[in-house]
Amino acid sequence: MNSRKLLSAVAAAALIAANGAAFAQDAKIGDGLVMYMQMGGNAGDGATLARQTGAAEAAAAFGVQLNEQFSAWTPETMINQFKEAVAAQPDCIEIMGHPGSAAFQDIVTQAVGSGIVVTVGNSPMTDLQGEFGTKGMGYAGVDLYQGGKITAEYMLGQGLKAGDEALVYGVFSQAERGQSEKGLADTLEAAGLTVDRLEISQEINTDPTLATPVLVAYIQSHPDLKAIGTQHGNITGQMAQILQQAGKQPGDIIVGGIDLAPATIDGLKSGYVSATLDQLLYLQGFLPVLQCVLTKKYKMPGLSINTGAGAVTPDAIDDLVELIDEGIR
Repeated sequence: MNSRKLLSAVAAAALIAANGAAFAQDAKIGDGLVMYMQMGGNAGDGATLARQTGAAEAAAAFGVQLNEQFSAWTPETMINQFKEAVAAQPDCIEIMGHPGSAAFQDIVTQAVGSGIVVTVGNSPMTDLQGEFGTKGMGYAGVDLYQGGKITAEYMLGQGLKAGDEALVYGVFSQAERGQSEKGLADTLEAAGLTVDRLEISQEINTDPTLATPVLVAYIQSHPDLKAIGTQHGNITGQMAQILQQAGKQPGDIIVGGIDLAPATIDGLKSGYVSATLDQLLYLQGFLPVLQCVLTKKYKMPGLSINTGAGAVTPDAIDDLVELIDEGIR
C-alpha cells in the first residue's frame, strides 16, 4: 500500500472511529423503551406539575418514550388507564395505588406475565409490591402514615394543646392512600386533641374547588376549631382563601397540609398555612422511569424509596420558591 493509500485508510478509520465514539456518547441506556405513567391529577396542577417535570427529565436523560396519563385522582379512571396501557404492550407502566391492590390484582398479573414491568408511585400497594417485587415492582412515594404523622407533629409545634378541637379532612376510605390522613388524625388524638374525621367526596377529590363552601360552612359552625389538617395538595392550596372567606385571620386556625403548589406558597407566606408536607414530587416522577430502565436493562428488582422529606414552614419557603415556579419542588 503506497503512502497516499495508507493515509486515506488511516483517515477513513479515524472518521469511522470518531463517528462511533459520537454515537456511543449519544446512546442512552433506555433507548427504545416505551413507558406509560399515571401522573395523578390534572396536567400542570400544583399537586402534579413537579411529578411531570421529574418524569419528563428522567425520560429525556435515559432515552425513554414517555406517555403521561392524568386521572383527576379518580380511582376508576386509573384502572381504565392501566387497561389501556396494558393493551398497548409497552415495556413499563407506573400505576398509583388509590384503587387498592384487589382492584389491580388480575390486570397486574396479566401485565407482568406478558413481560411488562409494572411499578407503583404516590400511593403504595404493599401486597402487590411483595408479590411482584422481583419483577421490578417498586414504590416511589411517602410512607403515608408517617407522612401524616410528620404533618401533625409540625402542627402540634405551633402551640396546640390537649382539649383543642381539630378537623382532619381527607380520603380515609381509599385503600392504603387513606393512611396519610389516619397518621395525621391519630397523632393529633394521641396529643389529646378532639379530632373530627371528615371524608373528602370523590367529586371534591376530582374538583377541589368544591371543598371551599364545605370547609367555610364547617369552620363557621365550629367556632372553637383550632386546627385543620389535610393530605390533599390541591385543597391545601385553597386553605388561605377558605379561611379568609370564613372570617379568620392568620394563626386563628393552625393548618397542616401537603405539597408545594404556588397557592400554598402564598398560604405559607401569609401565615394561613402553618406547615406542608414536602413529598418531593419530582422524585415521584423521576424514580419510576429509572426503575423501568434498571429492570428492563439490568434485571434489577423493585426499589421502594420513601420520598417524604419533612415539612416546609413559613420560615423555610423563600429558598424554594424559584424551584417551585420551575416545576421541580
